[in-house]
Parts: sequence; C-alpha cells; structure tokens
Amino acid sequence: MKINLDNRFFTTLTNSGNGEVSAETIFHYHQTDDLVFADYAGGEIVKGHLLGKVIDDERLEFVYHHLNKAGEMMTGRCTSYPEWGEDGKMRLKEHWQWTCRDHSSGESVIVEK
Repeated sequence: MKINLDNRFFTTLTNSGNGEVSAETIFHYHQTDDLVFADYAGGEIVKGHLLGKVIDDERLEFVYHHLNKAGEMMTGRCTSYPEWGEDGKMRLKEHWQWTCRDHSSGESVIVEK
C-alpha cells in the first residue's frame, strides 16, 4: 500500500525510557509526494517539528527537533516503518537516535488517532 500521511494525526503508544514523547504528544503529519513533515507537541514537548521523506514506499526517514519543558533543544533522526490495521488506520514502528545529549537510541510506536 502506498504511504500517505497527509493530514493524519498520531499519538504515542510505546516509547523507550530515554525518549521524550508520550501518549500526551500529538503529531500532525503532512505529505506532498515523497516529502513528509509534521508538527508535534504535548506532554514534555513544548513544540517540535520533523522533516523527512518516503523511501521505496516501505519506510520513512526523518530528522526532528523539539523544545522540551526543561527548556532544552533536542535533535534526532528516525526511521519509521508503517503498518496498517484492519480498520485502515496506520501505525508507525520507529527506530530513533538522539543527535544531541548522549546520542542514545530507542524504539517507539505511534498510532493514528
């Protein structure tokens, strides 16, 4: 199935302990051709953005940055693999890594609202 994230909203289902997004974080995605971008906020995130692209209609490659409630600017990169539920809603399984602080990595799953 072709990946289309345009005007879709997601929230976090699971995240590694070193991540900052949570169930309170809402992502609003937009897409034009293979260009994908989103705004996100909520929970510990004051405001964030991500920018990426669709690769071979099977995965997404992103860079992201956000300001957290502690006043820190956080940056990272992420590879997301989409799956579709029987209800037609999308789930993104993500492998991410900070490009700041300790450069640790983690995994998360976000689900379409």
